[in-house]
Amino acid sequence: MRIADKWNDYRILDTTDGDKLESWGGKVLVRPDPQIIWKSPKRTDMWDKADAVYHRSSKGGGEWEYRRKLPESWNIKYRDLTFVIRPTGFKHTGLFPEQAVNWDFMADKIKNAGRPVKVLNLFAYTGGATLACAAAGASVSHVDASKGMVQWARDNAAASGLSDKPIRWLVDDCEKFVKREIRRGNFYDGIVMDPPSYGRGPGGEVWKLEDCIYDLVKTCAGVLSDKPLFFLLNSYTTGLSPSVMAYILNDVLTTQRGGSVTADEIGLPVEATKGVLPCGSTAIWNS
Repeated sequence: MRIADKWNDYRILDTTDGDKLESWGGKVLVRPDPQIIWKSPKRTDMWDKADAVYHRSSKGGGEWEYRRKLPESWNIKYRDLTFVIRPTGFKHTGLFPEQAVNWDFMADKIKNAGRPVKVLNLFAYTGGATLACAAAGASVSHVDASKGMVQWARDNAAASGLSDKPIRWLVDDCEKFVKREIRRGNFYDGIVMDPPSYGRGPGGEVWKLEDCIYDLVKTCAGVLSDKPLFFLLNSYTTGLSPSVMAYILNDVLTTQRGGSVTADEIGLPVEATKGVLPCGSTAIWNS
C-alpha cells in the first residue's frame, strides 16, 4: 500500500465502528467511512471534543451536527499547496488527502521530464492533481461536469498562488470533451482520471464504473501524445480491485505503447493504532 504520510495539516486521530476522527487544520471532524468495519475501543478523548459530527440518514444522505461554531471554510496546506476546506451536505470536505501520494508522483514526473508537459485532469473535482501538476511546471486542462467544483478548484489555485499558471478550467462532460479533443488533434503527456463509481448523465443515462471504465480508458488513450509520461487511474469502488485496473491499463496501453503498469491501494495513517486506513486504489501506466 502507498501511504500519504507527509501531511502536517491533516491527521486521522482514530477510527472505529464506521467512523473516522480527523483533524483538518486543527478543526476536529467525525465522518463515516464504509471501510471501517472494526469496533475497536475509542483510544482518545478527542471523540468527545469533536467540533462537528456527520450523521448518516437511513433515507440516504445525512447532516452535520455542529458542536462548536466553525467558519464556513478554512485553509490547510500540503507542501506548497493550499486548499479551501468546506464541510458539505454529503459528508465531504472538498479534499481527498490520500491523493497526496499521487500528487507527489505526478509532480516528480513533470519536474524530471526536461520538456514542456501537458496534463489532462478528468473528473477533476476541486483540483488537487491540477494544482500539483501546475506547480510542477505543467500546463493543465481541468475538466469536471460540476460548475461549483470547478469554481472551488479555482479558489484553491488562488489560495495556492497559482492563478497565473497555464490552467484551462472547463465545465464539461469528460467523455464528450475527450472525444472532441481527439477530433481537434489535441494531445497530452499525462492523464489523470478519478471517475465516480455511479452517476447519471443529463439525459438520465446511468454511469456505472465497472461497466464503463474500459471503454473510457480506451477513448482517453486517444489523446496521449507520442511521448507520454503517465496515465493515472483512481477508483474508490471496492469491487474494482487494483489488479483489475492494472489489467485494463496494460491491455489498452502497454500492449500498444510498451511501458509498465503498477497498481496498489492508497491509504492514510491512523495515529491511535499506527495502522493504515485504506482509501481506494490507483493504477499507473508509466511510459
